[in-house]
Amino acid sequence: MKKLILASSSPRRKQLLQMLGLSFEVIPSNIDEKLDPKLSPRQQVENLSLQKAQTIETQFKNKNVLIIAADTMVVLKGEVIGKPKDEKDAIKILQKLSGTKHSIVTGFTLLDTETKKYVTNSTETKIWFRKISSVEIEAYIKREQPFDKAGGYAIHELASVFIEKIEGDDSGATGLSVFLLTKELKKFGINIL
Repeated sequence: MKKLILASSSPRRKQLLQMLGLSFEVIPSNIDEKLDPKLSPRQQVENLSLQKAQTIETQFKNKNVLIIAADTMVVLKGEVIGKPKDEKDAIKILQKLSGTKHSIVTGFTLLDTETKKYVTNSTETKIWFRKISSVEIEAYIKREQPFDKAGGYAIHELASVFIEKIEGDDSGATGLSVFLLTKELKKFGINIL
């Protein structure tokens, strides 16, 4: 059986893998995430997830290990919305997202360190936010401290009160598409059911 490594410190990604009944070790990749403006958002997250997997791969050369790496970003009218730098930035981001339809794009890579075989895939989920007042934004930021989240929010936490509608892959929007992941894991001989 292959040893699984999750190349992420995301608590939500960890929960999703645990829900699938997978046994794995967490080793965050901590790469310096540089965006390439020539790439589409889906290409960006796929590229970043591959970089994260390759960074961890160096620790497990020729070992029977499968690395799972992922990246998520929020996109509004073609603009990538990253993680807020501070409280002021979080306010600005949430004001920008207020009353909009935007997307959460998540990519992941599975990389076999023994065979060097890898697969990269991505999903896009559309999110509709209601209009959010300044008072709500400030209260939310004080309570949630969302500085480690793309777009300054997570759909499965308190920010769900802002969401009118979700269209697409719910788990993909939380950081890792369970549907696509389980489909791709089969290619590496790992069946969930």
